[in-house]
Amino acid sequence: MSDEFKSMKSIELAEKKNRGNSKDIKELIVNTLIMLAIALVAGGVLGFVHELTKEPIAAMAAKEKQAANRKVFLSASDFSDTVLDKSADISEFKALYPGVDITDCIEALDENGAVAGYVLEVTSHEGYGGDIVFSAGIANDGTLNGIFITSISETAGLGMRAPEVLVPQFTAQNVEVFEVVKGTGTTDAQIDAISGATITSKAVTNGVNAALEYFRLYLNGGEGHES
Repeated sequence: MSDEFKSMKSIELAEKKNRGNSKDIKELIVNTLIMLAIALVAGGVLGFVHELTKEPIAAMAAKEKQAANRKVFLSASDFSDTVLDKSADISEFKALYPGVDITDCIEALDENGAVAGYVLEVTSHEGYGGDIVFSAGIANDGTLNGIFITSISETAGLGMRAPEVLVPQFTAQNVEVFEVVKGTGTTDAQIDAISGATITSKAVTNGVNAALEYFRLYLNGGEGHES
């Protein structure tokens, strides 16, 4: 085989390779553009759906929160907007309850518009399955009207029994600090633990104690109380 033939063959092979590479590049570009178009369309659809459902979801959340407020403060005629000051210094509270956050606070108003107490939204980060969120209604005299759990993801059949086992025990109680006991408590301050779910029981109880302490420190004549 002559050198000239070999050279031509090499050129032919190189051209075929270049055509193949060019085809691959074109396919890659086309596929990329298709994927980009799909992503843009999907993003637009998701954005549209989000805008379409944003207000109904917000309205539903507000309705559920209002229902929770009513459950823990039945005597209230109305409720204020949030009075939680997120810029306030609550270091004293956080030193006592590092695993709990007060995520909202509103005033419960009587028929004359006077403050009858408060509803605190409490998030306990100490649950077995994650955060436990509940509302706690506290009257001006420190009485805990009750609590209502709004978010919980504990173990089915154990910690998930908190609404039926724990919640009733906090109704209409006026104590300084609650404690969890195994078995049957003998005082109002003793909360019977859920069998097999002590962690959940302590997480909820500690959250309730945190709400009461926050009330004493910042709402009932303590630091930050402006009335």
